[in-house]
Amino acid sequence: MRAVTWHGVGDVRVEDVPDPVIQQPTDALVRITSTGLCGSDLHLYGPLAPFMTRGDVLGHEPMGVVESVGSAVPDLAAGDRVVVPFQVACGTCWMCTHELQSQCETTQVREHGTGARLLGYSALYGSVPGGQAQLLRVPHASYGPIKVPHGPPDERFLFLSDVLPTAWQAVEYAEVPDGGTLLVLGLGPIGQMCVRIARHRGHRVIGVDRVPERLEAAAAWGAETIDFSGTDVVPEIHDRTEGRGADSVVDAVGMEAHGSPVAELGIKAVSRLPSPVAGAMMKRAGIDRLAALQTAIEAVRRGGTLSLSGVYGGQADPLPMMTLFDKQVRIHMGQANVRRWVDDLMPLVAGEDDPLGVESFATHRLPLGEAPDAYRAFRDKERGMIKVVLDPWA
Repeated sequence: MRAVTWHGVGDVRVEDVPDPVIQQPTDALVRITSTGLCGSDLHLYGPLAPFMTRGDVLGHEPMGVVESVGSAVPDLAAGDRVVVPFQVACGTCWMCTHELQSQCETTQVREHGTGARLLGYSALYGSVPGGQAQLLRVPHASYGPIKVPHGPPDERFLFLSDVLPTAWQAVEYAEVPDGGTLLVLGLGPIGQMCVRIARHRGHRVIGVDRVPERLEAAAAWGAETIDFSGTDVVPEIHDRTEGRGADSVVDAVGMEAHGSPVAELGIKAVSRLPSPVAGAMMKRAGIDRLAALQTAIEAVRRGGTLSLSGVYGGQADPLPMMTLFDKQVRIHMGQANVRRWVDDLMPLVAGEDDPLGVESFATHRLPLGEAPDAYRAFRDKERGMIKVVLDPWA
């Protein structure tokens, strides 16, 4: 089959790899019809390179049609159309039954002290082959895959794999009060969907980015916008909120933040060291670019809430604990628990009105063979690229 594979910092390729096969009775094989390129994939393109192995198959936002199932998968059959969550969860452990599927005790990667295994996301999360491929082996298929109806275009359901539950959880965790203001830092795919979800709920939203196309897209869905390249964000937020600051802030940026040149140099240096050395340093050193998080802390009002959906990877990041304590700030964060939010999201994507605009959410739909160029353009924020969907069979 054809698949997107990792070969080094800034080096992904599309090449032929062996077809996956059923390995466990709880497995399913899915023929992938659409697969997303996520901002989190860019972490593997650079900062998390020490945890990658040449030839790793990337991607964690797939959907398609079931080709075959193992003997212990009673609720799926060949021909079923499914969306596959980015995390591998069993559905029966204590964490899963308490709606913390991203912490599944059955699939936790204990050798690295991390949570549930993730599709296509490095040794830190289990080295599970990913979904930017023509075929995908889905472990724990008796629980994970979400059955969806045939007929509507893939984009109607594809984003249930990651973007929708991640953004939904981010807004939930932000605990925006009635009549309150939500500040969204970073208007990539997750930030854009946070804007749409928060506006759908009737909240006032202010979105911050520096890319014109992203600012325009957020404004089209009712967000007030700030271009941080030409505005000092924190004073501007205070001016717009009667001097208090935003009630809630979503940091949808994470370690990809700009404005931290020293940390950026550190990330680049470490990612080029031999993998065992770099991996050990990554797990102990504070290497994140914290500009977005620092802005969030300064811009949130006293007694407000920070919701972190952007991925951070530093173990010794310096945080302004005095400020957080003094301002009485609540922080809620973590990988999205996909299955927890499906029942809330399905009515919004399955109905005719499409209130979150999922069918038009992707800015680019490209053949899988164009993935290397798409990774580069997405990283460099070129061509108005906000959300990319790859077609494995085009």
